[in-house]
Amino acid sequence: MKKIAVAAALLATLPALADDLLPEARKVATMVPPKLLAVLTTEIEKGGPEGAIGVCREKAPAMAKAASEQTGWSIRRVSLNNRNPKAVPDAWERAVLEDFDRRSAAGESPATLEKGEMVTEEGRQSYRYMKALPTLDLCLKCHGPQAALSPAVKAKLAELYPQDKATGYSVGQIRGAMTIRKPL
Repeated sequence: MKKIAVAAALLATLPALADDLLPEARKVATMVPPKLLAVLTTEIEKGGPEGAIGVCREKAPAMAKAASEQTGWSIRRVSLNNRNPKAVPDAWERAVLEDFDRRSAAGESPATLEKGEMVTEEGRQSYRYMKALPTLDLCLKCHGPQAALSPAVKAKLAELYPQDKATGYSVGQIRGAMTIRKPL
């Protein structure tokens, strides 16, 4: 009976904890994208967009790993139309991304789309948060319509990502999302 009372007391504190974690989650989710954009811009200026593909492939995961170690949150990028096979969303992420697409189609700005909530997975509580990543003009050099991609970009994508599903976007479309998780 005592275990039930403790569990009930803990559950009663979860909504307040979720409210406390939302601002922190927002801050953590915005750590990587500006740094990644800066590195991508520099790389495109140096060697064209085909050189930037390696940044997304190698430096973006390294940036997410460093931010994860710094903050204690698990951080990664996911997409319904992934390029990197490691960027496949889990069931919760897929549902959120699909909801983001519906909300965007209904007129909400992709730049404002987010979701944070307490979840129980495999008997463990965690706080999960996702922030949509709208496609920027810079992104179109590698994620735009196939006809608009340079031959060098097409060749590099075919070499590194033969199963690529991440082209055909236009500015403002949801390219994917930053997804973060903190076990409680």
